[in-house]
Amino acid sequence: MSDQPKHLTFEDLQKAVNTAAAFRCVTEYQPAGGVGDKVFPPTYEGGKYATEKRRMPGEEASVDCVLLDSVQSQANRMELALLEAWERRQIAIPMIVVDFAGNQMPKQLRISSLEAPHRIADALLRDSLHDGKPFRKSNLGKRLDDVDNRNATALFELCPTALLFGLWDSTGPKGGLGAKFQRAIVSEIVGIGITTGVKTSSRIDPAQIMRNAGPLYHSDLRGEGPDWTLDEKSAAKDKKGPIKLGKDGKPSEANHGNVTPSIAEGGVTLLKALQTTVLSLPALRRLRFPVNGIYTPAADNAARTALAALGLCAATLTREQGCDLRSRCQLVATEAYRWDLLDQPGEKLKQFALNGKGATDLLQAAIEAAKKAGLPWMEKELTLKPSPELVALVTKSQKLAAAANDSEEGDE
Repeated sequence: MSDQPKHLTFEDLQKAVNTAAAFRCVTEYQPAGGVGDKVFPPTYEGGKYATEKRRMPGEEASVDCVLLDSVQSQANRMELALLEAWERRQIAIPMIVVDFAGNQMPKQLRISSLEAPHRIADALLRDSLHDGKPFRKSNLGKRLDDVDNRNATALFELCPTALLFGLWDSTGPKGGLGAKFQRAIVSEIVGIGITTGVKTSSRIDPAQIMRNAGPLYHSDLRGEGPDWTLDEKSAAKDKKGPIKLGKDGKPSEANHGNVTPSIAEGGVTLLKALQTTVLSLPALRRLRFPVNGIYTPAADNAARTALAALGLCAATLTREQGCDLRSRCQLVATEAYRWDLLDQPGEKLKQFALNGKGATDLLQAAIEAAKKAGLPWMEKELTLKPSPELVALVTKSQKLAAAANDSEEGDE
């Protein structure tokens, strides 16, 4: 196998979509701080890491592993990479946006179908208006009511990423019986050969404010000073008297004073991290794309090729953005990105190179071929206006969140 794989061409992609099993990219990483540096995985219920044992090539016994980035998180990262490329006009893909501009809200919002959790089937789009009607009751939205694996043309036109990253139209008119599409592309990052470490926390107050310097009370000065006071006479009061900050009125309730040093389990060291991305071509071949009610091999093949190009583009752009997953979890690749083509059983493994520019060019070529095959492709942004009810709900939620944040800051 050559050390320099050939660049993936449009012809290579067309052929693979018709016959092969999958495109696969497996990339090894190390922490940005170097081999042996600690990284912090995501935490789940109870503050726990998602650890498990896995069978690994070359290892007789199973190996301790930890999830560093889940399939769902990776899908979100790929969608955001596509969104950034669309905003930079590097790619031209269908985009639906709910624009809250013009409403009196604490924070203005503009949410795209690449950001909505359920993509085009999300409640944010459902409860927004197109041509004065709720989106799913508009002429355009009604076209989604009958989509399925054998009738995916409307999704291809309006939200092709839903066919890549999966969709369940559970909030549509059919409820739980709404259309379901499996993920055609999956990716995750796993830490291999891990050892769990510890983390510490502390804070030194330069003013050396002591714990017994309180108690602090909620202030009744209404903006003329801090929201706390030492003076009982200036304190806000209820039937029981002056109201203390928190339970005991400690200075720490107003973020003053030292934080006692503590130690707890946290972070991991690892032998390596592996990112595995797989684009399933049989999943794409299950999809049919009738044009004006007529099935043709040309339209089906063109749509599937465009979706494959879109998936490869999303994964490639995400990798080129770098792998800074969260605070204290930045990884760097130790090898070049290469795509393996899993073709016919028994055939020699084929490898292809693909960079961001090549991926966007490949996508554009596939889109043009799909248009020539008669497939619809929404080129202009579709902007929805949130319904008054949705605006009221989001506005109230923003105000409650702001009040809760203020309260949490006082409770630290």
